[in-house]
Amino acid sequence: MSVEILTLLFFGSLLFFVLLGTPLAFVLGGISVVFLYFEMGTIGFYLLASKMWETMSNPTLMAIPLFVYMAILLEKSGVANDLYDMMHQWWGGLRGGLAIGTVLICVIFAAMSGISGAAVVTMGTIALPKMLERGYDKKLALGAINAGGGWGILIPPSILMVLYSLLSEVSVGRLFAAGVGPGILLFVLVSIYIGVRCWIQPELGPSLPPEERANWRQKFASLKSVILPILIVVIVLGAIFGGFATPTEAAAIGVFGAMVATLINRQLSWKVIHEASISTLKLTALVMWILFAAHAFSTAYTALGAQSLIQHLMEFIPGGKWGALAFMLFVLFLFGMVLDPVGIMLITLPVFLPVVQAAGFDPVWFGILFIIMMEVGYMTPPFGFNLFYLKGVAPPDVTMGDIYRSVIPYVLVTLVGLFLIIVIPGIALWLPDYFYN
Repeated sequence: MSVEILTLLFFGSLLFFVLLGTPLAFVLGGISVVFLYFEMGTIGFYLLASKMWETMSNPTLMAIPLFVYMAILLEKSGVANDLYDMMHQWWGGLRGGLAIGTVLICVIFAAMSGISGAAVVTMGTIALPKMLERGYDKKLALGAINAGGGWGILIPPSILMVLYSLLSEVSVGRLFAAGVGPGILLFVLVSIYIGVRCWIQPELGPSLPPEERANWRQKFASLKSVILPILIVVIVLGAIFGGFATPTEAAAIGVFGAMVATLINRQLSWKVIHEASISTLKLTALVMWILFAAHAFSTAYTALGAQSLIQHLMEFIPGGKWGALAFMLFVLFLFGMVLDPVGIMLITLPVFLPVVQAAGFDPVWFGILFIIMMEVGYMTPPFGFNLFYLKGVAPPDVTMGDIYRSVIPYVLVTLVGLFLIIVIPGIALWLPDYFYN
C-alpha cells in the first residue's frame, strides 16, 4: 500500500476516534500500535518497548511531578492574595493599573508554577471581582487574566517545555532560558496595550480615588509579600541557569520552597499535603500515558514513511522555509482552537521537527514559537482551556460570550510578540547562548 493511502488511513482513523470523544492519548497509542503491527509485524512492539524504556529512564521526567506539586502547594499557600494586595497598593492609582498589576502577578505566578490554569483560576477568583467593583471594563479585565494566565507554559519552569524537550531531545535548560525574554516581551506588550487603551478611554480602567490610594509607608510595607515568591523563583531558576542544579534537582528545591511558603502563611496541613499529592499523582499518570502515546505515534509514523511525504509536500508551499514556518504556525493556531496543547504536541511534533531541522531552524527557537502558539490556543475559542477555567470562577453575570470577545485584542498583541521573536531570534536565544555556550 502506498504511503499516501497509509497516511490518509492513519490520520482518518485518528480524526474518527477523536470525534467520537475517545481520550487522545489512547487514540494515538492504539492506532499507532495497530498500524505499526501491520507495517513491521511483532518486531515493531520490541522497537516501541525499547523506545519507551529509554524515555522512562530519563531523569528529566522527575521534574514533571515536582513542578506540578510545587504549583499546587503555591496555589493553596495564600501567596496570591498577598501579591494582589501589594499590586493593588502600588498600581491602583494608575489608569488600568489594577489590570497591569494583575498581569504582573501572572508573570510571578508563572515563574513559580509551570502550568497555565493556576494563575487563571487564582486571579479569576481574587482580582476579577475587585476590578469589576472598581468599574473596570469587563472585557479588558477578563482578557488580561486570560493572557497573563497563558504565560505559565512560557515563563520557566514550564511543564510543557519539559515535554517538548523529551520529544525533541533538546536541552530543557536551554528551553527554560529561552522562555525568559519572550515572557518579558509579552508582559511589556500587554501592559502597553492596557495602559494606552485606558489612557485614551479612562472609563475602561479608572484609577483609584485619591482617598483610597496607599501612602508610601503602606506601599513599602506591602513589598514583604513578594519576598517568598521572588526567593523561590531566584532559587529555582538561578540553580538551573547557574549550573548548580539540573532542572530535576531545582524542581525538588522549589517544592521545598513552596512547602516553606505554605508553612509561613499557616496553610500547611496534612490535608493540604494529601490533596496536593493526589492531584499530582493524577496529572503525572496522565503525562506518562501521553508520553507512551507520543512514542508509539512517532515510531509508527516513521515506519509508514509518512515523514518523507510531509517533507516533500512542504517543498510545494510558497515562500521556502519561511513559508513552511508560516504554514506550521497556522496549523498550530487552528489546532489550538479545538485540541489541548499536549494533544497538539503529540500530533504535530513528529511531523514538524524533521521539517524544522531540514530548514536549518534552531529547535530551541522553534520550541518557543511552538509554546507561544500553545499559549494562544489556551485562550482562543471555542475550546481554549483558560476560557473555561475563567468561566468556572467568574461572577454569574459574566457570560461565555463576554469571555470569548475579551480575548481578541490580547491574541493580536501576542501574535505581534510572536512576529517580533521571528524577526529578532535573539529575544529568545540570547539568554540560552549566554548561559550554555
